[in-house]
Amino acid sequence: MTILDTAPTTDLPDLATLLAKGRISLDLPPELAAALSPDQHRAYAAAARALSELAPAPDPAPDTDTDTEADPDPEAAHDPAPAEDYPDHVEPDHDAEEEAPDPAPSAAPARPGGTVPARPGELQDKVANFLADHTHQAYTVTEVTKETGASSGGAVGNALKTLAADGRIIEASSSPRKYTARTPDPYRPTPTTRPPLAPRAPRPASTEPTRPTSPDPAAPAKPVTRPAPPTDPKAPITRRNGQLYYPRQLGAHTDIEVLHKLRACGISALLEGPPGTGKTSLVEAAFPDLVLIAGDGDTQVADLVGSYTIGDDGSYVWNNGPAVVAALAGRPLFIDDATLISPKVLAAIYPLMDGRREIVVKEHQGETVTAAEGFYVIAGHNPHVHGAVLTDALASRFTAPIQVSTDYELAEHLGVNRKAVQIARNLASQQRTGAAGWAPQMRELLAFKAIAAVIGEDAAFGNMIGQAPPDDRETVTGVITRVLGRKVTPLALGPQAK
Repeated sequence: MTILDTAPTTDLPDLATLLAKGRISLDLPPELAAALSPDQHRAYAAAARALSELAPAPDPAPDTDTDTEADPDPEAAHDPAPAEDYPDHVEPDHDAEEEAPDPAPSAAPARPGGTVPARPGELQDKVANFLADHTHQAYTVTEVTKETGASSGGAVGNALKTLAADGRIIEASSSPRKYTARTPDPYRPTPTTRPPLAPRAPRPASTEPTRPTSPDPAAPAKPVTRPAPPTDPKAPITRRNGQLYYPRQLGAHTDIEVLHKLRACGISALLEGPPGTGKTSLVEAAFPDLVLIAGDGDTQVADLVGSYTIGDDGSYVWNNGPAVVAALAGRPLFIDDATLISPKVLAAIYPLMDGRREIVVKEHQGETVTAAEGFYVIAGHNPHVHGAVLTDALASRFTAPIQVSTDYELAEHLGVNRKAVQIARNLASQQRTGAAGWAPQMRELLAFKAIAAVIGEDAAFGNMIGQAPPDDRETVTGVITRVLGRKVTPLALGPQAK
């Protein structure tokens, strides 16, 4: 009988007593466990832990009641709850013919003084250490179970399978299945210890629900120091990749200065322009400590706020998403191609951008994250990219739309071939009138310069044709031919070189 079979009015102390006497079990039947969602598993595991900590010490005399329902197969009742709740849980391994049957279950030890529960991954570590101590020898599941003194052959079987799948040990044979340590570098887990759990203090009565909290690895240990703005606002700025960004004029200030002023006032900016015009370069130059999200049609809420992943020890670990990381640290958040993200997904972080400046992470036990001072959101929008949708809700939150186009004079200053820049200007003019659908931007012009330096200018012009969408290649070829005065073809392999 499990705790789900007890009467709903049963008090926790009474349930704990039944648990200590073996009247009920914390294990779920496989058919029920398979039907539960991850959230239901976590809720059940939390209730199970609470009961375990309330359970009194077992009576000196054995319980001779005859109404205890025996479990005919201990291995058939494994609970597939997350590994953080049942660290050494594994499914029975039905493929191993040599598995040792489980011995009769023993009474669970009482934990009146906060006895330490099994450490996550402890069985895997135990098995790995045994094989590392016996290199050049292969063992079956039954042999490992016997030699390590483990109580469950199924648990050992799955621990071995997990270690082999991770490459930490080797599956020497499949029939019968045998495992051996790696050679010459056998895997040994790093020894870990932890202090005993302190006795739980009595919980005061309260009518208000409490929200579970957890340490956040992304929270800074000390206040974050913002990078100081450049002393000369017009001087080139070195980006993360080592390239220089040359500030551009935006009204009475440079673009870098404008973004700094908007951040100070909490006004979110929307950078609009074709791909390759330098939107990301501008934001990286303005905010070296920014957090970046590359949006697309497949972006999910978990990609923004975070999700659970499986750690090295098999336990479930929560990882904050970029929006939460930036909010906690007070850093700028740049959502590139924000309009390619589903509006329903993007709406998850809207509370961080308005007067609330907080977000409830439902996936992480309803944790409330409050944005630290300095948190700021910028978005990139490519209006001509298929699938980009600028909704009213998004536009209303980015109240400073800034048009970003290619600075062709800067391209010449950076050493791009003048005829290549002339071609780009010509195509850009045709694009504005609808006569052309594509024009080279700063990214393509810098690529032209690099290719010309390596394999020649003719190849670079041919590559420019190949960069254009198929529907625009004829137009691009015509412009290049008129400017150069000769025919240019896209890059293509020819006959065998002689």
